Order: sequence, then C-alpha cells, then structure tokens
Amino acid sequence: MKKRIAAALKYDAEVPKVVASGSGYLAERIITQASESRIPLHEDEELAEALNTIAIGEEIPVELYVAVAKVLAWVYMVDRNYE
Repeated sequence: MKKRIAAALKYDAEVPKVVASGSGYLAERIITQASESRIPLHEDEELAEALNTIAIGEEIPVELYVAVAKVLAWVYMVDRNYE
C-alpha cells in the first residue's frame, strides 16, 4: 500500500503558502484536521508531492500557480454550492 501524502495551503489574496505538509501519519493528521474543520479536500497526488518539497510558511513557486489556481477554483465552487 502506498503511503498517503498531503499538503495544506493558506490563501489570502496574495500568493498561496504551504501551512502543512507530510506523508504517512502526518498526512493522515492533516486530512483528519481538515475534515473535522470542514475544509474541502481535493486529491491530486502529483500536486501534493510538489507541495511537500516546499518549506512550511513558504509561498508556492510560479511553476505551481496554474495547478493551485485550479484547486482554488474548485474550492470556491464547492463553497458556493455548500451555502
């Protein structure tokens, strides 16, 4: 079985920043905390792997802007549909 990987981003109208990332047990904790906080979860293993190479508190690199923008658009849509 493949080890899970997860990352969490914070976005405040500037460049998104990585606020949590990890694999295995830490990934499970990130996922659990997001679920309990009713934060939408989006699965993208490639993006999660890329985000896990970025230090906590760092902005995402330009190379990930398009991929992250797609996730943020999805989150916005999910939030709008939830209201």
